[in-house]
Amino acid sequence: MKPLLLSLLLCGAAAAQPPVYWLLWFDTEDYIEPSSDDAALRLAEGLRERGVRATFKIVGEKARVLVARGRTDVLRALAAHDIGYHTEFHSIHPAPAEYLAGMGLLDGAAEFTRRERGGFLLLEKLFGMPPGCYGQPGNSWAPQVNLALRSWGVKVYMDDAGHVGFDEQPFWYGGLLYIFNLGRHTVRADLNDPARLAEAKRRWDEAVESARSRGGGVIQTYYHPTEWATSEFWDAVNFSHGANPERSEWKKPRLRTPESREQAYRIFFEWVDYVRRTPGLRIVTAREAPALFEPRDSAPPAGLARRLADSLDAHGGFSAADLLLSLLGLEPQHVDGPVRRAATTWTETEIPRPVFDRAKRDAADFIRVHGRLPDEVWLGSQCLSLADFAATLAADPGSGPVPLRRGRADFEQRIGRDAARLYNWVIHPKGFAPESLLEMARLQAWTLKPARLRR
Repeated sequence: MKPLLLSLLLCGAAAAQPPVYWLLWFDTEDYIEPSSDDAALRLAEGLRERGVRATFKIVGEKARVLVARGRTDVLRALAAHDIGYHTEFHSIHPAPAEYLAGMGLLDGAAEFTRRERGGFLLLEKLFGMPPGCYGQPGNSWAPQVNLALRSWGVKVYMDDAGHVGFDEQPFWYGGLLYIFNLGRHTVRADLNDPARLAEAKRRWDEAVESARSRGGGVIQTYYHPTEWATSEFWDAVNFSHGANPERSEWKKPRLRTPESREQAYRIFFEWVDYVRRTPGLRIVTAREAPALFEPRDSAPPAGLARRLADSLDAHGGFSAADLLLSLLGLEPQHVDGPVRRAATTWTETEIPRPVFDRAKRDAADFIRVHGRLPDEVWLGSQCLSLADFAATLAADPGSGPVPLRRGRADFEQRIGRDAARLYNWVIHPKGFAPESLLEMARLQAWTLKPARLRR
């Protein structure tokens, strides 16, 4: 076969395969050890030379330190990539989950803005555009952050933890595109052992096969530039288990040996070269990710919302909130979940038609005014929980008395249950287990749905 014909056939075969998208990102956070600046520079330049654009999620204090050290070379190198935000101080206490654990949805969002907005604006000033994504420090995740990020114009939440997920692929949650908790589709190469590089390549190939078996998908890889500079994390040395020493008392982490550092670069760039040769692979940044997916807010097909009667969950690619809005005759839009859990006090097995119709109108008006789902829906002096109201509305026969139906909030199963494990970050105080944040996450799971790739 002639070479040109073979090349065309191979290109056609690659184009016919389901798409696979790769996001490579770096939490750029170490503002204590100066050699981490050089690591960020070398990574940014080495990737640029290979035609790979990564996302560097930068801590506000790290950006200030780069400016103070005169590292315009690092800032220029990072500017060739996508810039995300990674909090103001990362591990100086209180971390986000620590100060948000005792707050509600709305006041928590305001407090996150008060504490974290400054670093975000600094990055916008330095790089000429607002950061395109956010990710929490460690596993210090909290649902109130979604509201704040939306108000800042951020569209993407990109990180990795187990608090919330949807079938190991990106999803919509709290009005944001979450690239989060991708399971087997999060793949890293071990920087410390060349013998394990083959294993990383195998896991990459398995992730590609898994993504293509779904009709296309997303794979992510993440590191920290400081992993090439030090043999221990800068924050664990100083802020473990609630410790909060003064700046004058900060200790530097142990440095890698020069041989270990060079080995880590060789492993990483060999692995990147292997990944980027994947047929049909498209390398994207967090800022580019929303364009890969169908619009967040669209109208569900007629009749789909009836499935809420048996299961409150995402159906047909639509969230339970989307489907409830459809039942209420409201336009497609993002609405937040309720702010607290309420119980049904209605004691009868049926609801008179006029009473239920008034409740429907009141629920719709609440959503229009507040931009979120109500905690409960009132029937005179009694009420239905939001779950029971949604299930009852979905099963409404359309005339006569309305049979009361109990809602089954299956979407809550997509939220992690073990707060002690999920928040077991070395920086958090020992025993830190904020169940309140997981309960709030379950309430916001009304908004949870898969992100469907454009076809």
